[in-house]
Amino acid sequence: MRRRDRRRGHVSHERWLVSYADFITLLFAFFVVLYASSKADQKKQQQVSQAIDSAFRALALFPDAVRNHVDLKNVSAISRNQSAAENIVMSEDVLRPAQVKEDLANVQRQLEKMLSSQIAQHTVSIQMGKDGLVISLREAGFFNSGSAAPQPRTTPVLRAIAGVLGKTPYDVRIEGHTDNVPIHNDEFDSNWELSSARATRIARIFVDTRNIPPERLSAAGYAEYHPVATNDTIAGRAENRRVDLVIMPQTRVNLALPDGDAAKGAWRRITD
Repeated sequence: MRRRDRRRGHVSHERWLVSYADFITLLFAFFVVLYASSKADQKKQQQVSQAIDSAFRALALFPDAVRNHVDLKNVSAISRNQSAAENIVMSEDVLRPAQVKEDLANVQRQLEKMLSSQIAQHTVSIQMGKDGLVISLREAGFFNSGSAAPQPRTTPVLRAIAGVLGKTPYDVRIEGHTDNVPIHNDEFDSNWELSSARATRIARIFVDTRNIPPERLSAAGYAEYHPVATNDTIAGRAENRRVDLVIMPQTRVNLALPDGDAAKGAWRRITD
């Protein structure tokens, strides 16, 4: 009886090792999970960082800082015609302002040669603007007063312009403009409607030629609020009644973000 009582009364002071070992095991597993999570987050952060870097490159913001960013020096570049981009990759040659200016200068020379007679008649003017190359089609040479439909004899000229612009990778914004003389006829109640309708008609002709992809075209009406000359003279008002074709040095891209998200329709503009 005494021996049995002694065995029952014996207490092990090493049982805490079992609990301690379980705790250490769980703690180890916890840190393994944290480490794996941090690695995944780091990859996603790098992808997001690349997306931001590419957007800043496209907008020509902080070019020096982007170029010297250590974490982004391994960003790869793909050609403009590659269909499936992995993460964020952009063609470096698209981002060179000098190349863009040279492209637009070549387009200007080609159009000036092709439209030499219209330029001599002062119905067309071509010049570089703040947004890109601007081709101004004067009302006197392309539209009847108060009408949005281009004159039938101008259709070959418009198709020829579309053929030249279709060979470039740049977007075309078609802008309708008027003078400040109010309009009110059976078709239009204001200069807003007239200018918008003229821009849309030109856009439709360009789409029908199948030379310029529709996604590269946009149309807008500005009425009398973007004049290029004074509205106090007959000659000035004639210059303001126009449709401008603005060839813009920008291209639409998709920014593929982690987890399949995409910042679609991001625009990159190349300016000097």
